[in-house]
Amino acid sequence: MTETFEFYHEKGDETLAPLLVLHGTGGDEHDLVPLAKRIAPTREILSPRGKVSEGGMNRFFRRFSDGRFDEADVGLRAGELADFVQQFSLAHGWKKPPVAVGFSNGANIAAAMLYLHPEALAGAVLLRAMVPLQDIAPKPLENKPVLLISGDSDPYMSAPKAIALAKLLETAGAKVKHDMLRTGHGLTQSDIDLSQAWLDAQG
Repeated sequence: MTETFEFYHEKGDETLAPLLVLHGTGGDEHDLVPLAKRIAPTREILSPRGKVSEGGMNRFFRRFSDGRFDEADVGLRAGELADFVQQFSLAHGWKKPPVAVGFSNGANIAAAMLYLHPEALAGAVLLRAMVPLQDIAPKPLENKPVLLISGDSDPYMSAPKAIALAKLLETAGAKVKHDMLRTGHGLTQSDIDLSQAWLDAQG
């Protein structure tokens, strides 16, 4: 493969879309595997490690010291990840593109993939995401299913930023379900329950 990632892979039900599992800042390829197994115990899992290091913490793209995203790097890394996923899919004979399940930084790179490379994903579960790219609109998303789960007191991905992302994805044609939980940035049992129910409904 041209763009190599360290990754965790576990086979599953070939009739269901696999999960592309994307960790948050400081995580790795194993970090969200237990979550993935709870919300979709029979699906195949591909969980890559972000290739950017920020103070020794793994990330999927760079950000500036003031917290703003390096949007040129966001675009580059989203393309690398989309290429990796599509090459992996061909090599392993996947019948369907994966559904991304991303948390925080992982949710934001998944959102960037929806913006720039929607063909690489069958849909997405975005846990604590915000708008990844400010100056471009998403490509046409043609009823692509997206679950966005936000925290109303999240200090990093504020409610207005999450609502803005939901509106942009809807305008591009995605079928968005947006749940706003009474919580902060961390994941809760409600995130697990809502994600599992949504994935079950996708078939």
